[in-house]
Amino acid sequence: MPATSTIRITVADGQFDCHVAWPEAGAPRAVIIVLQEIFGVNDGIRSIAAGYADRGYIAVAPDLFWRAAPGLSLSEARPQDQQRAFALYEQYDFAAGIADIAAVAAAARTLPGSSGMVGVTGYCLGGLLTFLSAARIDADAFAAYYGGGSDRYLDEADHIGAPLLYHLAGADEYIGPAAQQAICAALARRPGREVHVYPGRDHAFARPGGQHFDAHDASLANARTARFFARHLAAPPERFLLDSLVPSES
Repeated sequence: MPATSTIRITVADGQFDCHVAWPEAGAPRAVIIVLQEIFGVNDGIRSIAAGYADRGYIAVAPDLFWRAAPGLSLSEARPQDQQRAFALYEQYDFAAGIADIAAVAAAARTLPGSSGMVGVTGYCLGGLLTFLSAARIDADAFAAYYGGGSDRYLDEADHIGAPLLYHLAGADEYIGPAAQQAICAALARRPGREVHVYPGRDHAFARPGGQHFDAHDASLANARTARFFARHLAAPPERFLLDSLVPSES
């Protein structure tokens, strides 16, 4: 397992923690911000962060529900956890959440060992936040998994400048056929958008250990995401050239 730690981010109305999974020491690495589902930064999200660290990235998973329930870690297997998670989702302030993610992205560029390149990925709630972040914040590549409610924000699609990969579950109980068609149509209008639909899969098919987990299509989606980030998060050589020209402090 990769080494882990916690970093604290300060925003206008407080502070929140991020779980960080670190790769082995070596050349500067890109950072992947892993955005949680409604269940918080739980074992599943931590395992996804560990997987990115194993691939050589610095993985940062921010606590998005910190204003209402800091340190949340719930399980879909417990009905009471599901009830609490949906209640927190209903009261979640998306504008504040996007501002939190922007602060995490800014901090990520300066982490020890960071190349300065930042990718964002997320699942369910985090998938929607990944889509919104692609339209609103400064990062280098975005990979969203079945972001429920994305179809309500498609007027923002034209504001997306960085590459975006979007995974849809074909039989998603929360994102119906009409919403999926609208998402595909909106993202097809401009280059740099890549959408994949997984027929017969339900929402959260890529959640490790989840009740709708499908090993084949989760592996397929994750392989596509891995190739996507590998293409778009290689640090530009000029970034290191510029860094090498900055005189060190004596």
